[in-house]
Amino acid sequence: MIFTDMKKISAFFTALITGAALSGCTFGASIDTLMAPPKLSVEQEQIYSALKNSIGSSISLKYPKSGKYLSAFIIEDIDGDGVNEALVFYERNNHAADENPLRIKLLEKEGDHWSSGYDTAAAGSEVEKVMISKLGSNNRINIIIGTSMINRSEKNVSIYNCVDGVLEEPTFSDSYAFIDVKDLDMDGEMEFLRLTSASGGEPAAAEAYKLDEDGIYHRAFQPLSGSFTEFDNISYGKVGSVKTGLYIDAVSGTGSIQTDVVYMDDGVLHKVFATPEESEATIRPAGCTCFDVDGDGSPEIPLQSVAPGYEVYEEGEQLRLTDWMQVNDDFQLERHYTSYYSVTDGYIFLFPEKWEGKVSVKRDIVNDEIVFCTYGDEGMGRELLHIFCAEDQPSRDDRISGGYMLMHTKGESSYLAYIPPDSDAEDDGLSITAGEAAVGFRFRD
Repeated sequence: MIFTDMKKISAFFTALITGAALSGCTFGASIDTLMAPPKLSVEQEQIYSALKNSIGSSISLKYPKSGKYLSAFIIEDIDGDGVNEALVFYERNNHAADENPLRIKLLEKEGDHWSSGYDTAAAGSEVEKVMISKLGSNNRINIIIGTSMINRSEKNVSIYNCVDGVLEEPTFSDSYAFIDVKDLDMDGEMEFLRLTSASGGEPAAAEAYKLDEDGIYHRAFQPLSGSFTEFDNISYGKVGSVKTGLYIDAVSGTGSIQTDVVYMDDGVLHKVFATPEESEATIRPAGCTCFDVDGDGSPEIPLQSVAPGYEVYEEGEQLRLTDWMQVNDDFQLERHYTSYYSVTDGYIFLFPEKWEGKVSVKRDIVNDEIVFCTYGDEGMGRELLHIFCAEDQPSRDDRISGGYMLMHTKGESSYLAYIPPDSDAEDDGLSITAGEAAVGFRFRD
C-alpha cells in the first residue's frame, strides 16, 4: 500500500496536540424558500425603479440558486463596450396562464441614470445559475443562463450575446444536469462544460465547448460509464500530476453512488476508467463523495471494505473502513490512506501507517463512541483510541473532565478523542500520541 508522507501536513495540526479547538453532498435549496431577498444597494434601487417605471410594480424578482451571481441584478459589461449593463430576472405577478413567467430585462446606464431596454422571456420558471465569460479563442462575451422548471428537475441552458443593447437569440440552448465554465485543458482559454443525464436510450455524457475566432462552437464529447440520471457531487482536481479533471459522483442505484473521472487533453475529453466495470468498482454508499483528504489538489475516491473481524457478520452489522484512492500518473488508482469515515458525524480519521492491517474498529453503544483496537489472531485486542461526537455543551464538558481532548468544533457539535493509558500492555508499537491523533483527523463541511 502507498501512503503519502503524513509529516508534511502535521504542522497544520500542531495546535490540536494540546487539545485546542479548531473552528470549524446534491445541489442547493431554493434561496426563495430559505431567506428573505437581500436589501438592495443604492445602484440596485435605481435599476429597480427604472424596471418598475418600464413594466409596472406587479413583479417579483428572481434570484439565481447557485454560482457567482446570486442577485436578481447582474451589473457587468456584457457587450465589451467598457460600460456596465444590468441584467434583471423577474416575473410578472399577473401573467397570462399560457405565458412563460420568467423574464430577462436588459438596462443600460446613461450618465447617472438607468434606462430600461430589451426584454425577453427565458426558458423555465427558476434561475439556476448565471455565468458570464469568454469561451475559447473568441473575444465575445457570453451570458450563460441555466434555468429550470418549478420542480427544478428539468433544466435548460441558453447562451446569449449582447449586441447594440439587444440580447440576441441564443447561440446555444439545450437541457443539462450540470453546467460550468472551466479551463479544463489548462491552455488559458475557458470551456463551457455540460453534463447530461441518460435519457431516451442515450447515455449520460460530458461535453466541453470552445468558440473559435469565427464564433463556431467546437464540441468535445465523452459518454459516461453508467446510465446516470442524477449527479450527487461534482469536483475538480488534479488527475495524476499534470492534468486537471472533473470528478463526477453519480447516483448509481438506491442509496449508492459511483465515480467517473474525465479530463481534457488536446481538445479531446478522456475518461480515466476505460470500461464501465472499472467505474462500477467505485460503487459505495451515498454520501461518500470524492474529497481532497490531504489538501494536495488531487481529490481521492473513497472506497469501503469490511473492517477486520466483521467478515462473519450479517451485512447490517458490519463496520467498514474507507480507503482513499488517488489517480496516479498512469491513470490507475492507488491507495493513499486507510481511515474510518463517519458520514453521519462528518469526520474522517486517517490511520497511521503502523496501524495498517493491525487495527480494527468497534462501536461502544453504551458510551456512543467509536473505539479503535488492535486486531490479530485472537480478535479485538487492547483499545488505542476513542472518538466521541458531543452534540451539546454539557456532554462535551463531561468528556473533557474525563480526560478527552477537544479536536474540532462545528456548529453545536464537538469532536473529542481519548487515548487510554497503556497500563501493563506489551509494547506492540501501535500506541499513538496526542499529536498523531490530531494529525489523523479530517472534517467535511
